[in-house]
Amino acid sequence: MRVQLKVKGLSQYDESIKTHYQNSACGPVTALTILRYWMPNSSTYDVNQLYRLLQTTRIGLFTWRLKHNLGKLLGSSWEINTCSLEEAKSELIEGRPVACKFDRYFTFHWFGTYEFAYHWVPMIGFEENENDLTLILHDNGGRNRESRIRHVSYKQNQDILTFVKMYPYSKMIE
Repeated sequence: MRVQLKVKGLSQYDESIKTHYQNSACGPVTALTILRYWMPNSSTYDVNQLYRLLQTTRIGLFTWRLKHNLGKLLGSSWEINTCSLEEAKSELIEGRPVACKFDRYFTFHWFGTYEFAYHWVPMIGFEENENDLTLILHDNGGRNRESRIRHVSYKQNQDILTFVKMYPYSKMIE
């Protein structure tokens, strides 16, 4: 099975993002990318505002802060919660992108080989293979580079992954 949503990515190094935020802006960029998916013409926030409102630090955005602070910003009409891989796949099948965090530091997996050491990305799809699951992600760009779609092995990264579903309940009815 293969699922891939049409999501427009954003680089965390975009010129609209304050220079001193850029290295640790992956969490707010991921949140904004998903918010823009749901509200393409009316997103209230920009990355700089989300960086502050989500209480992002120079070392990044903690999962509990994303859930708590984004939940406060958006209100009770939104679902924002951690989920399992199976739930994340179900979300994608239902047409809902998922925030995905790679974190080898706070999961105490310092010595493995992973796609990212510490990084939030929008997960926009997956493909089931015979021996693995491929995650389809926007990588949030790099210096002088737009965000691009990447295919990443779940098996190789499973020990350091966290998934957060986020969608408005009103979209569940449609």
